[in-house]
Order: sequence, then structure tokens, then C-alpha cells
Amino acid sequence: MHHRHALYLYLAVLPAPTFVHDPALLALGLLIALALAGTGRWRILRRSLLAILAFNLSVSLGVVLVGLWQGRIDTGWLLLANLRVLLMAYLGFWFVARVNLLAALHGWPTATLVATLALGQARAFERLIRDFRHAFASRSIIKPRLLDRRRHAGAQAIALLDKAQAQSTEVALAMRSRGSFDA
Repeated sequence: MHHRHALYLYLAVLPAPTFVHDPALLALGLLIALALAGTGRWRILRRSLLAILAFNLSVSLGVVLVGLWQGRIDTGWLLLANLRVLLMAYLGFWFVARVNLLAALHGWPTATLVATLALGQARAFERLIRDFRHAFASRSIIKPRLLDRRRHAGAQAIALLDKAQAQSTEVALAMRSRGSFDA
């Protein structure tokens, strides 16, 4: 399938789970997506689960706490929302794994520019995370304790936030100097 056609198909299919209010149909949609994804299906599923883990846990915990306070927990809504988010995240990771986004956006200069900037930022963060992981492993003779891993994660988060702020400022200044924000 041509990259542009895959983009159109993805944009048409992505909102579909928001119109489905039956967890069984969402689970069926996820099973169909898993079946169609081919050999990389489990890697894509794992990435999707890891990507939504913090968000879904915090929202689900909030819903459970409010439900406990009100005396009724809406497990149907919890299942529906978590399946919906998982399916949409899976579709996104599947699309990114199979389609060259820059080729799909070819011909749309602004969209290509934004995608290029986002991909560049993502690659820089991947490299920084990999460097942190290797540095931590090289300094650890024995398996690190939980406290050590927590401190390392905190230092890594601070470095990522600092880098994000510095890069966003740099990109904004570069875009402004090229007239991107002129009205």
C-alpha cells in the first residue's frame, strides 16, 4: 500500500473506537488489528501497553477512588476506556511501524516540517535515554538497589526535561527567524 493511502486509511480508522461503546467490539477490533499486524504484533502490543501504562493507571485509579467514595465502581467504563485507549495506541504504533511518515506527508511542506522536527526530537531523546542506560549499567558492578534505580530515573527525567526545554527554545527561535510565525 502506498504511504499516502496508508495515512488516509489510518486517519479514517483511528476515530472509529471512539464511536464504539461495547467492550466486546473493542476487544474484537484489537484482536483483528493483532491478526493483521503480522510478525511484529507482540512487539507493537508491548510498546502500546508501555506507552499507555502511566496514563491509564492514573485515570483508572482516579475512577476507582471516586467510585469508592460514591459507593459504586463503574467497572464497565473502566474496561471500555482502557480497551479504547489500548486499541487506539496499538493502531498508532502499528501505523508508525509500517509506514514511512515523511513519505506519507510528502507534498505537504508544513506537515513534513513538523514531522521532521518531531522525529528529530524523538531520536535525540532515544539517544539520551540509551546513553543514560549504558552509563548506569557501566557504573553498576552488582544489581542496583531500588533506591539507586529511583535516583537514576529522577536524574534522567530532569535531564530529559532540560533537553526538551532547550531544544524547544532553539527550534522556536530557528522557526521564528525563518518567518514561520509571521501572520
